[in-house]
Amino acid sequence: MEFKDYYDILGVKPDATEAEIKAAYRKLARKYHPDKNKDAGAEEKFKAANEAQEVLMDAEKRRSYDQLRAGGYRGGEQFRPPPGWQGQSQGFNDTGGDFSDFFESLFGRGGAAGARGQARPRRGRDVQASVQIELQTAFDGGRTRLAMQDPAGGERVLEVKIPAGIQPGQVIRLAGQGQAGVAGGPKGDLLLEIGIRDDPRFRLDGRNVVHVLPISPWEAALGATVPVPTLAGTVDLRIPPGSQSGRKLRLKGRGMPGTPAGDQLVELSIRAPTAETAGQTEAYEDLRKQFKDYDPRK
Repeated sequence: MEFKDYYDILGVKPDATEAEIKAAYRKLARKYHPDKNKDAGAEEKFKAANEAQEVLMDAEKRRSYDQLRAGGYRGGEQFRPPPGWQGQSQGFNDTGGDFSDFFESLFGRGGAAGARGQARPRRGRDVQASVQIELQTAFDGGRTRLAMQDPAGGERVLEVKIPAGIQPGQVIRLAGQGQAGVAGGPKGDLLLEIGIRDDPRFRLDGRNVVHVLPISPWEAALGATVPVPTLAGTVDLRIPPGSQSGRKLRLKGRGMPGTPAGDQLVELSIRAPTAETAGQTEAYEDLRKQFKDYDPRK
């Protein structure tokens, strides 16, 4: 079997702190999680990252692994545990999980008796999952019920507190909702990565919210005050005379909550009505005469 360089797998240095290891693992877990990444090899990379953090986030396992690695082993090289190693690893035989032969050769298989004839209590691993929420929910915040696929199978419904103004990609930690602990150890946490569904009225641009507002040619030419939807309700917006399609008007502080709050950008879109009567056709003919020197393509 091959030696696994867990530091190289996570992309961290051998003196990395727990915070650096945790951040590196989360980044890889989000990238290669089987629920999000269907590319060939993604699941194996996810498992490799999970195994690496299992070792490097456990002080005893990391200390033993570092001693072994200091002997000159490098990732990809053929490896056999040195004589007497099994005696060093007896206290780790409570691991469980879907790990490689390399891992099990060092730390044993789940379910075997550990030091002093019993398994060592250990906290369960954190679990990553992704959920989609509505834009209005992200804006309002508050408690909401979310359905998600349980990594162990089936569906779970959780009541989650959503911070007002949450952004796509942010993670909510639910304590004690992860994998069960070993030998009476506490459960791990559930890390929910938030996604926001497309909304028919608005588009997110960071903390700003963009809304395309249809207006008539005379509203654009002469100016008008028209109602505009926002995530906090309808407001009146003044259209300046001489406005063109594509012009953006800003509603200060009407975007996503935050410090500071985002704005709502209202993009104007001029819509010309279809002439359906003789009088309407005549009105367009008269308009063409009045603006005979106007060429919109210049």
